[in-house]
Amino acid sequence: MGKPSLRRVAVIGVGMSKFGKQPDKTIVELGTEACRMAIKDAGISPKAIEVSYCANQVSVQCITQEIGSKVGIVNGEMVRVENGCAGGSTAVREVFYAIATGRFDIGMAIGVDSMTTAYDGPLVGNDIDGQSGKSTPAWAAFSMRHYMNKYGVGVEPFAQASVKNHRNGALNPFAMYQREFSMEEILNSRMVCDPLTLFMICPTTDGAAAVILCAEEKVAQFTSTPVWLAGSALKTGGYTYFWKEIDVSDACEQAAAEAYEMAGIGPEDVDLIELHDAFAGTEIPNIEDLGVCGRGEAAHLMMEGVFDIGGKIPVNPSGGLLAQGHPLAASGVRQVCELTWHLRDQAGKRQVKGAKVGVAHMEGGVVTGLQVGACGINILVR
Repeated sequence: MGKPSLRRVAVIGVGMSKFGKQPDKTIVELGTEACRMAIKDAGISPKAIEVSYCANQVSVQCITQEIGSKVGIVNGEMVRVENGCAGGSTAVREVFYAIATGRFDIGMAIGVDSMTTAYDGPLVGNDIDGQSGKSTPAWAAFSMRHYMNKYGVGVEPFAQASVKNHRNGALNPFAMYQREFSMEEILNSRMVCDPLTLFMICPTTDGAAAVILCAEEKVAQFTSTPVWLAGSALKTGGYTYFWKEIDVSDACEQAAAEAYEMAGIGPEDVDLIELHDAFAGTEIPNIEDLGVCGRGEAAHLMMEGVFDIGGKIPVNPSGGLLAQGHPLAASGVRQVCELTWHLRDQAGKRQVKGAKVGVAHMEGGVVTGLQVGACGINILVR
């Protein structure tokens, strides 16, 4: 089957709630807050939004309709999606394709989760992996230790990723943690799963984000400086016995290659990255998975400041999941909001100057026997 002819699709509105522990707010209230901000940002009537996808892990039934009804979006196509940590990326992708293929002209992607109210207990399955303690922190610690041994690096580059992201988060008014942490504070925080300490793991967070997408034919009605969603890919991991190495994501390599090809760019064209850093131990190998540097190089580049704001390729200028927080299904949508602000030159003190190409990467979901549940990549350009 040949590839379909796709229309160009632009981001015309973005919004998010404050991220943090907010048990006093319901999931619907969080989602409503983000949607209202995105609608205002786009300068659009809610009635013009024809399709909505909401990513959410655990919630009430018809969560998309619940949120939509509060902001005036009714009578359209509304769907809830769940895809682990890549749920938000998936919602953005589904709305993108609904518009790119000509089914609709304007749509909204929403991501929302309340980790403090919706979950009771660990996010591991009742199977052999879960019973043997293969939680997500344990997996991240295994991966981190393998990378350290393979390339002969210490824990410091991974701790530096957390230092960097908390420094960035201190500049982000939407972040849960808006304070800096020193290398010593990161390394001396409570050990959770050796070598991962507490401040190298993302916090339990509540929050929501929303993105409004529009077909090229109608973009001029809303903005003269659009940000284009130029590439999108979604991959599920293969069987674990085909895994190259635990610190290499085959799904990310494949998704990145597909998204780069679709966008007509290569990793050398990327100006900034928002990626999945639920654990400091995964940020460095994830950078390498995206192809912006060679295998074994990211640890050294981290210490040299290449991934800082002001460096060659800033990574997680928002503060990432480590500082902004990680309401699972919201993060993939939140990343698109962040990249849009940078490409519009609206990111304030954390602005990446001259940014023209941004990559959003989310990866997660635990399925016994598979390398990963899903990896979603979205590429934005201006």
